[in-house]
Amino acid sequence: MNRNDSFREFVATHQRSLIRTAYLLTGDAHLAEDLLQSVLAKLVGRWPKVARLEHPEAYARKALLNQHISWRRRRTASELPSAAPPEHAYWTEDRAVVRIVMRQALMRLAPRQRAVIILRFYEDRTERETADPLGCSLGTVKSQAHHALARLRELAPELAPKFEELDRLAIQEARR
Repeated sequence: MNRNDSFREFVATHQRSLIRTAYLLTGDAHLAEDLLQSVLAKLVGRWPKVARLEHPEAYARKALLNQHISWRRRRTASELPSAAPPEHAYWTEDRAVVRIVMRQALMRLAPRQRAVIILRFYEDRTERETADPLGCSLGTVKSQAHHALARLRELAPELAPKFEELDRLAIQEARR
């Protein structure tokens, strides 16, 4: 198998999970595709080295996080998020509305807080598995998760039951 075949196989195998992570980071399908494409373009040049790693997907995920944070830093002051959460009048069984409200609230978090929430709760990773790709300590992951959940409660109080469940999981994890 040559280098290109190996890279194509990697992309075919992991594209769905990587695009999902990119979408959760950006909140926009087109930006997620751009983010993933940018990372894969850089990754293909380093593929011989990356392919030898024990977990090349983890490397790609960390590259997504770093690229997203880099993009966020470069945003001009004129680019401000304008989406506000919808009115609070809806029934909790409407999953589409819950997803929209959650996505809008996530997009209003700081990039590192969003990355912690996505890795910890959407990707269902441990605190250590979250700290490693972010290049930070366990304490940072814990405090960022705590502050992010508090901010999410402010941004979307109607989703408080969802956050209580996340808090319960975080407390269980901290006791281990």
